[in-house]
Amino acid sequence: MFVGDEIMRELNRRFRGLDRTTDVLSFPMQEGLDSGVHPFLLGDVVISMDAASRQARRRRHSLEKEMDVLLIHGVLHLLGYDHTGSERQRREMRRRERQLLGIVAGS
Repeated sequence: MFVGDEIMRELNRRFRGLDRTTDVLSFPMQEGLDSGVHPFLLGDVVISMDAASRQARRRRHSLEKEMDVLLIHGVLHLLGYDHTGSERQRREMRRRERQLLGIVAGS
């Protein structure tokens, strides 16, 4: 789902208790009440287009590339990767992000 900062801030506040916007949120379907819906349904990824735009300008690349980065980041969270844990987990998630971005960029 693509939203603006206002909706993203509300989602972040409601589901993470953080009263600020963010660039991407992931909502896994393999946890909680919805865990039995379907074993191959990973969940939802929500991207703030406002944040994606700002980050693309700051990083001096296209909005399309920034959206690829954010989508990959969100899907990796759905697959269980975490960058907020140990340094090893952070490095592994970043490595996978770079690997997948290389695949997407090459297509």
